[in-house]
Amino acid sequence: MSKISAAIKAVNTNGALLVFPVNNKPTPNSIWSEFYPRTKLKWEWDDNGDQKVFKMWQLMKELSTNKDVVYSKWLGGRATFFSRDLFVAMLALFKKTGGIAFKLSLQAKALLSELESDSPLSTRDLKKLTGLQGKDNESAYNRGMKELFGRLLIVGFGEVEDGAFPSLAVGATQHIYEDLWIEASDLNIELAQKRIDQLIPKGTEFRKFFDRIMAGLQNQTSVSVRSK
Repeated sequence: MSKISAAIKAVNTNGALLVFPVNNKPTPNSIWSEFYPRTKLKWEWDDNGDQKVFKMWQLMKELSTNKDVVYSKWLGGRATFFSRDLFVAMLALFKKTGGIAFKLSLQAKALLSELESDSPLSTRDLKKLTGLQGKDNESAYNRGMKELFGRLLIVGFGEVEDGAFPSLAVGATQHIYEDLWIEASDLNIELAQKRIDQLIPKGTEFRKFFDRIMAGLQNQTSVSVRSK
């Protein structure tokens, strides 16, 4: 079995996996720990290292454009892969609140608007189109992207050579994964909840993060209804 096939199988089995572990902790689960369960992560990039980090980075890049899974900067802004089944279920519940794109910041709205017009885009192009270039706008750009990734409105899709270092290419979910976007609108909510309960049970870091975003969306829409 190829590394890509093994990674896809691991993601589908777990529902969601980080790429790299957090401070070498056993949870949240990661592709690294699936492949190298007895090896602590050391950020070694030189020729004297064992190349595991480099190989994992290359795997992440290749896997991010494989539509058998979904890539995002999700849990705490970290590189995260979802199974299609879990992603659809989460997206279905987010959309059910009626507030998935409600009360986005001005920066997030601008970023999403550009990505809805053209996807995927490189970091450099997206910053240029939204006027969020330069160090003074870096925090605003990052906040906007965090909002959009958190609500599953955008996904990562490959890398683009952006100067000295490649940057993540991002796209609107409704364009990159149009089939999943439509499926989420039609998915039975009880089935979606059951799938989430099975794949990211209560108490796990993935579930806590999901519940926090879900609660925020529900709170926003309920406040809006009361104010009318």
